[in-house]
Amino acid sequence: MLGLLAFLWVTIGWLGLAAITACSLLALVTWRCFWPSGFTQWAATPARSVWRAWGYRRRWHAVMTIADLAPFYRGRIVVPVLVKVTSTRYVDRVAVRLVSGQAAADFARKADNLAHGFRAILCRVRTARSGAVVLEFVRRDALAAIIPALPIPDQVDLKALPVGRREDGLPWLVKLHGTHVLVAGATGAGKASLLWGLIRAMLPAMRAGLVRVLAADPKLMELAYGRVIFDTYGQYAADPASIVAMLEDAVADMQARAAQFAGHQRDHTPTRQHPFTVVLVDEVAFLTAYQPDRKLRERVVNALATLTTQGRAVGYSVVAALQDPRKDVLAIRNLFPDRIAMRLDEPEQVDMVLGDGARDRGAACELISTDPAVGAGVAFVRLEADPDPVRVRAGWVSDTDIHAMAYQIAEDTRPVELEGVPGWPT
Repeated sequence: MLGLLAFLWVTIGWLGLAAITACSLLALVTWRCFWPSGFTQWAATPARSVWRAWGYRRRWHAVMTIADLAPFYRGRIVVPVLVKVTSTRYVDRVAVRLVSGQAAADFARKADNLAHGFRAILCRVRTARSGAVVLEFVRRDALAAIIPALPIPDQVDLKALPVGRREDGLPWLVKLHGTHVLVAGATGAGKASLLWGLIRAMLPAMRAGLVRVLAADPKLMELAYGRVIFDTYGQYAADPASIVAMLEDAVADMQARAAQFAGHQRDHTPTRQHPFTVVLVDEVAFLTAYQPDRKLRERVVNALATLTTQGRAVGYSVVAALQDPRKDVLAIRNLFPDRIAMRLDEPEQVDMVLGDGARDRGAACELISTDPAVGAGVAFVRLEADPDPVRVRAGWVSDTDIHAMAYQIAEDTRPVELEGVPGWPT
C-alpha cells in the first residue's frame, strides 16, 4: 500500500493523489448512504474482518500460551491454528483448528481468559466440526438498550417471525410452524413482550384467516389486555375449567384434522379451512402444578402432551410460558423442541430449561440484569437443530402497541360486537 501511494505521488503529484482519494471517499459515502446492505456485505464486513484478524494474529500465540491452551509436546509448544476471522459490528467469529487431543470444553473453561486476552466483553465457544471450534467474541452489546416493538410485517413467515434482535445485530426470528416453544423466566423478565411480539408478527395472517390463536390466561393479566384479538381470531379462556375445555377441543380438532390428512399429505400448509393453530399458555405452571383440582391438572397435562406429540405435522404449535422450570412443575418440558430462557433465579435452572451443558456454553441466564431497562426481554435461545445457545432480546410491546393492534382488529369487526369486551380500545 505504501509503495502504491509513493508511486502515485511520483507519477501524478500530490494534487492528483488528493483528487483520487477524494473521489474514492465520495464513492464510498454514496455507496454507504444509498446501498447500505451491499456496502456492509462487500466493503465494511471484509475490511473489518481483515483488521480484526490482524489484531487476533498479533496476540494469538501469547494468549493461547498464557491461557494454557497451547500444550507442550516433544520439546515444543503446539499452538491451535487460527483459521479465519469474520466480524460484524458487534461480534467477531474466530474459527480455530484444535491441537490433537483438545476439545471444545477446554476452550469453554478458559472463556474468561480469552475474553480478557483479546479485549472483548465476553467469549463464547461454539462447536463447529470435529477438531475445530468457533470462538465468538462480543465487542459491542447490541442488546444494551430497549428495543421498540418491531413493525407489523406485510408478509408473514410462520417459520421466521421477527420478534427482536440477536446479539450479533441480526433480527431474532422465531419459528412456530413445525415446532413447540417453551419460554421460562422470572417475574419481570419480559415473557409478556415476547408473547405479544409473536402475536404482533402473526397479525396479518390472523386477519387473513390463516392463523388462529387459542389463548389460555390463568393469571387474568397479560393476555386479557388484548383479549379482543383472541375473541376475533381464535379463542380466549381464563378460568381453569374453560381452559381445559378449550385445550381438549383443540385436541379433538387436531385429531380430526390428522384423520383427514392421513394418506393424503404429510405436511401442513395454512389455509382458511385448515389454519395454523397456536395454543398460547401464559404461566402454564398454574395449570400443571399449582391448580388445586387434581383432575383438572391431569386433564391439562394430558391435553398438552397430546398436542405437543401429535400436533406439529398437522399445523398445531404450543407456546408455553412459566416462571418455575422444575421438572415437577412441568413434567412434559422435554416435549418442547425449542427453548427460550430469560432471566432465571438460579444457575441450576439454566440447564433445566435449555438442556444439559447450556450454561457451560455461555447461557448465564441468572446474570441477566433485574433492571428492566437493561435486562427485560433479554434471553438465551436453544433450538432443536442447534445445541449452542444464542443471546437475544425481544422487542418491548407496550400497552399502546397492544391497543393499536386491537384497534386494527376493530376495522374488521362491527363495534357492537366488541362493546364491553376487555381489551377493546377506547
